[in-house]
Amino acid sequence: MLFVADSAKDKITEIVSQEKLDEKYFVRVSVTSGGCSGLTYKMDFDNESQPNDQVFEDNGVKVVTDLRSFLYLCNTTLEFSGGLNGKGFSFSNPNATRSCGCGESFAV
Repeated sequence: MLFVADSAKDKITEIVSQEKLDEKYFVRVSVTSGGCSGLTYKMDFDNESQPNDQVFEDNGVKVVTDLRSFLYLCNTTLEFSGGLNGKGFSFSNPNATRSCGCGESFAV
Protein backbone atom coordinates (compact mmCIF):
# COMPACT_ATOMS: atom_id res chain seq x y z
CA MET A 1 0.00 0.00 0.00
CA LEU A 2 1.03 3.59 -0.64
CA PHE A 3 -0.42 6.28 1.60
CA VAL A 4 -1.23 9.96 1.04
CA ALA A 5 -1.05 12.41 3.95
CA ASP A 6 -3.66 15.17 4.23
CA SER A 7 -1.00 17.76 3.37
CA ALA A 8 -0.16 15.97 0.09
CA LYS A 9 -3.83 15.44 -0.75
CA ASP A 10 -4.52 19.17 -0.36
CA LYS A 11 -1.59 20.14 -2.60
CA ILE A 12 -2.45 17.51 -5.23
CA THR A 13 -6.05 18.76 -5.31
CA GLU A 14 -4.76 22.32 -5.76
CA ILE A 15 -2.44 21.33 -8.63
CA VAL A 16 -5.15 19.30 -10.38
CA SER A 17 -7.45 22.31 -10.22
CA GLN A 18 -4.81 24.81 -11.40
CA GLU A 19 -3.70 22.60 -14.29
CA LYS A 20 -7.30 21.69 -15.16
CA LEU A 21 -6.54 17.96 -15.17
CA ASP A 22 -9.56 15.70 -15.59
CA GLU A 23 -10.46 12.64 -13.52
CA LYS A 24 -8.39 10.37 -15.81
CA TYR A 25 -5.18 11.73 -14.25
CA PHE A 26 -3.50 10.10 -11.27
CA VAL A 27 -0.26 10.49 -9.35
CA ARG A 28 2.53 8.24 -10.63
CA VAL A 29 5.46 7.63 -8.29
CA SER A 30 8.58 5.66 -9.09
CA VAL A 31 12.10 4.95 -7.94
CA THR A 32 15.08 5.39 -10.26
CA SER A 33 18.82 4.94 -9.88
CA GLY A 34 20.72 8.07 -8.93
CA GLY A 35 21.36 10.62 -6.24
CA CYS A 36 23.88 10.63 -3.40
CA SER A 37 22.45 7.50 -1.75
CA GLY A 38 21.80 5.44 -4.88
CA LEU A 39 18.03 5.68 -5.41
CA THR A 40 15.81 8.67 -6.04
CA TYR A 41 12.07 9.31 -6.05
CA LYS A 42 10.13 10.55 -9.07
CA MET A 43 6.57 11.88 -9.03
CA ASP A 44 4.38 13.00 -11.96
CA PHE A 45 0.78 13.23 -13.05
CA ASP A 46 -0.13 10.63 -15.66
CA ASN A 47 -3.26 9.41 -17.43
CA GLU A 48 -2.00 6.19 -19.04
CA SER A 49 -1.73 2.89 -17.20
CA GLN A 50 1.13 0.53 -17.93
CA PRO A 51 1.35 -3.26 -17.70
CA ASN A 52 2.25 -4.38 -14.16
CA ASP A 53 1.16 -1.07 -12.60
CA GLN A 54 0.26 -1.29 -8.94
CA VAL A 55 -2.77 0.92 -8.23
CA PHE A 56 -3.70 2.30 -4.80
CA GLU A 57 -6.21 4.83 -3.55
CA ASP A 58 -5.73 6.54 -0.22
CA ASN A 59 -7.31 9.69 1.18
CA GLY A 60 -9.20 10.15 -2.10
CA VAL A 61 -6.03 10.20 -4.22
CA LYS A 62 -5.20 7.54 -6.82
CA VAL A 63 -1.49 6.63 -6.70
CA VAL A 64 0.12 4.34 -9.28
CA THR A 65 3.59 2.81 -9.35
CA ASP A 66 5.37 0.17 -11.37
CA LEU A 67 6.03 -3.19 -9.74
CA ARG A 68 9.80 -2.68 -9.39
CA SER A 69 9.35 0.68 -7.67
CA PHE A 70 6.69 -0.74 -5.37
CA LEU A 71 9.28 -3.08 -3.87
CA TYR A 72 11.04 0.07 -2.57
CA LEU A 73 7.88 2.07 -1.82
CA CYS A 74 5.72 -0.43 0.07
CA ASN A 75 4.04 1.35 3.05
CA THR A 76 5.50 4.73 2.07
CA THR A 77 3.53 7.92 2.78
CA LEU A 78 3.52 10.83 0.34
CA GLU A 79 3.67 14.13 2.26
CA PHE A 80 3.84 17.83 1.46
CA SER A 81 5.46 20.63 3.41
CA GLY A 82 4.72 24.26 2.61
CA GLY A 83 7.21 25.71 5.09
CA LEU A 84 10.23 27.85 4.32
CA ASN A 85 12.61 24.92 4.83
CA GLY A 86 12.01 21.94 2.58
CA LYS A 87 8.94 23.16 0.72
CA GLY A 88 7.53 20.46 -1.55
CA PHE A 89 6.54 16.82 -1.72
CA SER A 90 8.46 14.23 0.26
CA PHE A 91 8.29 10.52 0.94
CA SER A 92 8.22 9.00 4.42
CA ASN A 93 9.65 5.60 3.53
CA PRO A 94 9.98 2.97 6.30
CA ASN A 95 12.12 0.84 3.95
CA ALA A 96 14.90 3.42 3.58
CA THR A 97 17.97 2.62 5.65
CA ARG A 98 19.59 5.99 4.92
CA SER A 99 18.99 9.14 2.92
CA CYS A 100 21.14 12.01 1.75
CA GLY A 101 21.18 15.38 3.52
CA CYS A 102 18.95 17.06 0.95
CA GLY A 103 16.36 14.26 1.13
CA GLU A 104 16.38 13.68 -2.63
CA SER A 105 17.78 10.15 -2.54
CA PHE A 106 17.78 7.08 -0.33
CA ALA A 107 19.13 3.56 0.08
CA VAL A 108 17.55 0.30 1.24
